[in-house]
Amino acid sequence: MHGLKQYWIGFNLVKGIGPVRLQSLLNVFGDVKTAWEASAVQLQEAGLSSKLIARLLQVRADVSLEQVLQNIHRQKITALTWEDETYPARLKEIPQSPPVLYVRGELKMEDEWAVAIVGTRRFTSYGGQVAERVAGMLARNGVTIVSGLARGVDAIAHRAALEAGGRTVAVLGNGVDRIYPPEHRTLAQEIAQHGAIVSDYPLGTPPDGSNFPPRNRIISGLSKAVIVVEASQRSGALITANYAVEQGREVFAVPGNIYAPQSTGTNRLIKKGAHPLLDPQDVLELLDMTQITEQKTARVVLPSNSTEATLFEVLDMESLHVDEISAKSNLPVEEVTSTLALMELKGMVRKLGGMKYEAVREIRADYRTEE
Repeated sequence: MHGLKQYWIGFNLVKGIGPVRLQSLLNVFGDVKTAWEASAVQLQEAGLSSKLIARLLQVRADVSLEQVLQNIHRQKITALTWEDETYPARLKEIPQSPPVLYVRGELKMEDEWAVAIVGTRRFTSYGGQVAERVAGMLARNGVTIVSGLARGVDAIAHRAALEAGGRTVAVLGNGVDRIYPPEHRTLAQEIAQHGAIVSDYPLGTPPDGSNFPPRNRIISGLSKAVIVVEASQRSGALITANYAVEQGREVFAVPGNIYAPQSTGTNRLIKKGAHPLLDPQDVLELLDMTQITEQKTARVVLPSNSTEATLFEVLDMESLHVDEISAKSNLPVEEVTSTLALMELKGMVRKLGGMKYEAVREIRADYRTEE
């Protein structure tokens, strides 16, 4: 796995080769190393344009991937790829998930219980109070707060989560070795100590304006829901809300003064069907997150009985419907559903909807290691 990581990073350095094109290359060549080492003719046959081939060959000629990887490790940054078991499961579900995710700090399994809080940089006193109260309340209830480290609502949400003793994740529109805005360096250090700073942009990438809209898909992708506190009609927070809808996430918007420009975006979101956020408890209840503490307490690394072990084995490689699980395990459907409900509470399996389940990858990896 580690031997291939440098090639994932290599493709990440080639402008224009994103998730779709990289997946296409993997489909053709079978693995990332073979794709990276392919000849110009092979790359052309695989569908790459002459411009992209030239860029790829230039990076291959100019960049020592081994040195890039050493630099990442030297700065205590983790690079996660689609192949890593610790790659965030919720993020991997979204269309065009980032092939490489750079992490300063640590993403933990408990971050699956995450909610994004975003909003305008030019917030009102009302917006600031709401962001602080909502982020603090959710953090105290075990919810990880995700935002973009921007001035305004984002920073308030991060700080409120930290002050509540909770976890928070900041998603950047530049490399994780560069903090923007610069006045948030101290805040970023605290986030890395009690959560993570993440980005899909290579180290050294500057905070160009064009980088920020695409990074918003990661903010929503890491989260179970997105809360928009205040947003004008052209706010980047609305881009995050749109991504959330596309990804099947719930969207909450804080109602505001109909004459205030900071509330035009949020009020329109409510008009279009977003949940009006009147009480932070609404988020916990709608997302069935009221049992987070119990779920975390109940988590185990290994199955506690033979039935759990059998179901864990059946779900080892794929997600299955309960009827398929019953057939493959030779267990009654009633026993399967009741056991899966307990395993979900423990964090061993995840319900996908439509009565389908999958094994949680981090637990599965630990289980395999023990064997």
